[in-house]
Amino acid sequence: MKSFVNYPENSDFSIHNIPFGVAVFNKEYIACATRIGDVVIDLATLYDFGFFDEIEGLNDNVFEAYTLNEFIELGKPVTNAVRLKIQELLLEGSTLSNDEKTIEECFFQIDEVKMLMPVHVPNYTDFYSSEDHARNIGIMLRGAENALMPNWKHLPVAYHGRASSIIVSGGEIIRPKGQTKAADAEKPSFGPTKALDFELEMAFIVNKNTELGENISTKDAKDAIFGMVIFNDWSARDIQAWEYVPLGPFLAKNFASSISPWVVTLEALQPFYVDSPKQDPEVLDYLKFEGTKENIDINLDVYIKTPNGDENLVCKSNYKYMYWNMLQQLAHHTVNGCNVEVGDMYASGTISGPNKGSFGSMMELSWRGAEPLTMKDGTQRSYILDNDVVTIKGYSEKDGIRVGFGEVEGRILPAL
Repeated sequence: MKSFVNYPENSDFSIHNIPFGVAVFNKEYIACATRIGDVVIDLATLYDFGFFDEIEGLNDNVFEAYTLNEFIELGKPVTNAVRLKIQELLLEGSTLSNDEKTIEECFFQIDEVKMLMPVHVPNYTDFYSSEDHARNIGIMLRGAENALMPNWKHLPVAYHGRASSIIVSGGEIIRPKGQTKAADAEKPSFGPTKALDFELEMAFIVNKNTELGENISTKDAKDAIFGMVIFNDWSARDIQAWEYVPLGPFLAKNFASSISPWVVTLEALQPFYVDSPKQDPEVLDYLKFEGTKENIDINLDVYIKTPNGDENLVCKSNYKYMYWNMLQQLAHHTVNGCNVEVGDMYASGTISGPNKGSFGSMMELSWRGAEPLTMKDGTQRSYILDNDVVTIKGYSEKDGIRVGFGEVEGRILPAL
């Protein structure tokens, strides 16, 4: 496929992608959008011009909205048809390629628009599904002989997080404050975290509502997942260490999580599915899935930009390292009858690979501060400092086809 819109070969937003997001056009008009190269397309106006008239089930202009929720709730038959229609319209020689009026009205350069949160997130769950990450953390906290908790290889461990503090890329994060307790202190103290961390994650978004008592099987899970974003689960490690017993993270996690603005569909990622790891011991029946390829090859890079402007690549990992896949995560989440809502977001948990350069958090990369990372400017990092900018980029590439997510970025501001 070749588009009439020119873009670089290494663009995340090729004709093979067709992601969905929400943008502010002309500094005042908000609508759902797609992107090819550095061109953002106003889908609401494209709908008004009649380009989607032939799609059954798309009876109203759901693109005139502040979120994608109404659109993705229409389900895969409609959303897939829309994606394929956009792809067709962007090909060389299409009816749109010579339609100067529509192009003038609907096409904008990326620097002319502002990207917003793509979905309203009613509920958010964070999993803990990378074996290398879980093992690393376990070794640090409990020793190698007890690295993985007894339940870890039997179910996808998770906790319910804070949906209201999920923000879109580019948002500034104020350094959180809370209680911490030094190992040699008799009592806790209060103040800004001294161990602010990123967590390299991906997240998927569901497209349906279910009733209490319903569940979604691994067989049906893919139809219930619209697409994915990059997810940075900011964490205050010292606050977490003091507060998490016995109920898990609270203030250490709920101050902010950042996502990339473009939702990439599972259909666009289909060429990049790879073998899932062998799960031993054998999982219970409700966690079994058909086939062997339910992991996705997504390259993930993490950069820290220091205040002088230097970008430092600190991590190269991959989503294919996951032990528990999306189908299993959603099946486990709902097996007890938990209802889901359109726009619910499910983060993977920190994604770490088998070697140090692929560890997905500063806690692992610096081994809890024992091995600080040296930046280009000579400064060192055990954790994230004020005015640092953390950027995560993600893309899949195979046989000349590239589908990417762009990036999620966040700057740390001093505590108030």
